[in-house]
Amino acid sequence: MNATTDHSARQRRRTVEACAFLTRVAGVIATLMFLGGLSGLPPEAHVHPAMRLACVTGIALMVLANVLAAVSYHRPGDRWYPLLGTVQTVCDVIAIGGIVVGVQAYSMQTTWPLLALPVLVAALRRRLPGALAAWLATSSILLFAAERYGERSFHDGDVTMGILVNLSIAVLGGTLATAYGRQVKELQAIRGQLDHQATHDVLTGLPNRQRLTTYAAELDGRAMGVLLLDLNGFKAVNDTLGHAAGDELLCVAGARLTSHLRSGDLAGRLGGDEFVVLMADASPEAAEGLADRLRDAIREPITVHGRTVTVGVSIGVACRPAGDLSDFSQLSATADAAMYREKAAR
Repeated sequence: MNATTDHSARQRRRTVEACAFLTRVAGVIATLMFLGGLSGLPPEAHVHPAMRLACVTGIALMVLANVLAAVSYHRPGDRWYPLLGTVQTVCDVIAIGGIVVGVQAYSMQTTWPLLALPVLVAALRRRLPGALAAWLATSSILLFAAERYGERSFHDGDVTMGILVNLSIAVLGGTLATAYGRQVKELQAIRGQLDHQATHDVLTGLPNRQRLTTYAAELDGRAMGVLLLDLNGFKAVNDTLGHAAGDELLCVAGARLTSHLRSGDLAGRLGGDEFVVLMADASPEAAEGLADRLRDAIREPITVHGRTVTVGVSIGVACRPAGDLSDFSQLSATADAAMYREKAAR
């Protein structure tokens, strides 16, 4: 996901980060209790230098991961979110893996089920591929510990059971997360289509009045120009060649409008053969210049249904300077009056 990440996806990411954060806090507290001899394990376990090093390293990695989780929680749509999540997963695997190996090696307590935590979080973050990658890492840690410490580290069948259990968690969690991600993507696509339909003209694909009004509100306080356009001769084409030809003519006219816009300008269709152009930070001279170019563009011959037709356009222009409080409806009314004066003069 990127800058277009929608609200539901950002909320899901925040939920994952919050859960991971709280889980690590609990892990840090439990590790500190272990180092302080409050865990109930044999004293030789928490005083052994290698065990203490593993615990201190694990705490440092969990704290680092929580710093990254806090950043990701506050910026879930950032382009660095996937990378920060991967770094957190690596920290989790190393931290928990080191503590699990140390505790099992020096106390014979069964702690390998804790390795399921990074596998599950990896499934939430990176779906099935991430879950399987975390499973491979945790399985390697188990195999290394079994080879290094042998019988004094694990009970019979611990390694095999740990690998199989974590594989089951990786496959189940990763599959569910993948299915959920696919469903979210489909819902986002449907939402995008609905949003587009609600804010765009069905025939021409141009923004409709709702989208134009929203965009104009975003320009409050800035200079703005409004061009209102009405095609001359459209009714004759529509009556003579049929509505299909009229629809095609409207689409061509809309395309010609958009091809002459500056960056930051927005063209839309109000209905019938009426179009409007919003110009951000436009001076009256710039607005009149665009109006002249659009007149020339619309007057070019158009081929519809095998027939070449020519239509004209009447354009009314209204502008406001920066700081002016005139809104879109007021500027549209002024441009509409100017457009009808031009139409009457013709």
